[in-house]
Amino acid sequence: MDVDATENPKLHVLFFPFMGHGHMIPMVDMTKLFAMRGVKTTIVTTPLNLDCPRAVKNLDSVPSSQGVNLDMIAKFFKAADLFQQPFEQLIQECKPDCLIVDMFFTWASDIANKYDIPRLMFNGSSFLSLCISDSVNVYEPQKKVKSGSEPFVFPNVPGDIKSTRDQMAVIYTQNEDDKLTRSVKKWREAELKSYGFIVNSFYELEAAYVDHYRNVLGRKAWHVGPVSLCNRAIEDKVDRGKKPSVDEQKCLNWLDSKQPKSVVYICFGSAVDFNAAQLTEIAFAIEATGQHFIWVVKKEKSNNEEDWLPEGFEERTEGKGLIIRGWAPQVLILDHEAVGAFVTHCGWNSTLECVSAGLPMVTWPVFAEQFYNEKLVTQVLKIGVGVGTKKWVEVVGDFVKRDAIEKAVKEIMVGEKAVEMRSRAKAIGEMAKRAVEEGGSSFRDLNDLIQQLSFRRR
Repeated sequence: MDVDATENPKLHVLFFPFMGHGHMIPMVDMTKLFAMRGVKTTIVTTPLNLDCPRAVKNLDSVPSSQGVNLDMIAKFFKAADLFQQPFEQLIQECKPDCLIVDMFFTWASDIANKYDIPRLMFNGSSFLSLCISDSVNVYEPQKKVKSGSEPFVFPNVPGDIKSTRDQMAVIYTQNEDDKLTRSVKKWREAELKSYGFIVNSFYELEAAYVDHYRNVLGRKAWHVGPVSLCNRAIEDKVDRGKKPSVDEQKCLNWLDSKQPKSVVYICFGSAVDFNAAQLTEIAFAIEATGQHFIWVVKKEKSNNEEDWLPEGFEERTEGKGLIIRGWAPQVLILDHEAVGAFVTHCGWNSTLECVSAGLPMVTWPVFAEQFYNEKLVTQVLKIGVGVGTKKWVEVVGDFVKRDAIEKAVKEIMVGEKAVEMRSRAKAIGEMAKRAVEEGGSSFRDLNDLIQQLSFRRR
């Protein structure tokens, strides 16, 4: 798919996102930003993903009922290598001036260097995560503690960020000869061979980590986010990702009927899939808070019955709650004035979309780099309250009881610190919007990147 903003573009950038929501959605937004600057952009994807009019397709590659399947993950990485030959052939045909390729395609750096094309890496995460990843790769602090629950500080990372081995990805806790450990080493090698990183973030959000990554670690990186803010019209916000499972006007009408900052939005992304017991705990907790809510769940009704939903829940919360079963127009919801907080799994897209909306968060990390994102929200920015998850558990998550959920939601909505957190979140949201406007930090960084690539092309 080509997006050409001018008849004679000076630069041609080819994008190759990983085929998953968390990676495709921000990269599609990124192509819009480049096209707005007069750059010809081409998105490379598979026929399966091309079928979707929104340029993304649902990909459920890990069975949630089984948790982590290490063998399946290793097979996935092997399968990703199969794209190498057709991708190289495409490069020969298209002759782009720059490649922006997802981190999972480690071989792209070698192809880029072979044809003398700058390759920018995209991993869909924050500068803090990049800094922590470097610390883990160089110092391996997780190997110097006696147990999975023993805390440690990430060396050479600003802010004394603490973690435990239990909160780290399984790929960092395997043996040296493990297939997944070797995959991590490939990512590291590809990063060092690449032209640099392009990051969906903005300077004011994590200035200490931007400076550390660039100036202390000496890496090239450009922040161009929040990329979701390029979607200004209602239809653009609705069209991000899959087709919503709820009529957007019905959703807006429901929100219009609520007081400002009175609704809790609850959503755990496209990959997290809680079991029935956890969903039941969430339902009891929501009802106990007494707050208005929109709750997005992946479980669909079967014969009008749901064994995880407490008996009479929907009747007791009628008018007070809206359950969306499937895909929700998240940015549209978060931007509505009735929403007061977001209960989130701390995926980076969700985190940044919430930050852009100027809202505080209840943090519930599950896996990937989500525990790092939680630390940014709660420890650095101080705009969130955690539910207390202790372990990195693929897809199904570390079980959280209803009392902890209720306590966190009440604290973020009506607690003593609620007003302070809400004020701080609003200020950061205003910074996010200024960052992408003309003269803002991300606006300037994107211009700088395009100028460098154009100069290199000449």
